[in-house]
Amino acid sequence: MKAEHEFFAAGDLDWADAGGGIAEKVLSADAADGTLTRLARWAPGTTSGAEAIRHEYVEEVYLLEGELTDLTLKRTFRRGDYACRPPGMPHGPYRTTTGCTMLETRYSAR
Repeated sequence: MKAEHEFFAAGDLDWADAGGGIAEKVLSADAADGTLTRLARWAPGTTSGAEAIRHEYVEEVYLLEGELTDLTLKRTFRRGDYACRPPGMPHGPYRTTTGCTMLETRYSAR
């Protein structure tokens, strides 16, 4: 279960390297079941790889700033765009030219 948090200044958290040109601020997480809420910041020029992504958790993503291009769909998403992906749903791969920041939540489908 995620730890209890009352309101706190998320802006005071440091960005941590999440690898591959992505930095993160983890707002809450449960290592036991993989649930996670984070801010993810993709540096300009970051790609998610060459293949579509699939995972075994529900993922919700809200773009806060910047742009993110889905290379399969050939569509670019911008601030205010939202996605909800059930387990196993293929998505991406992605590329950002200018960089982007997103709010991402992952949780079990159960």
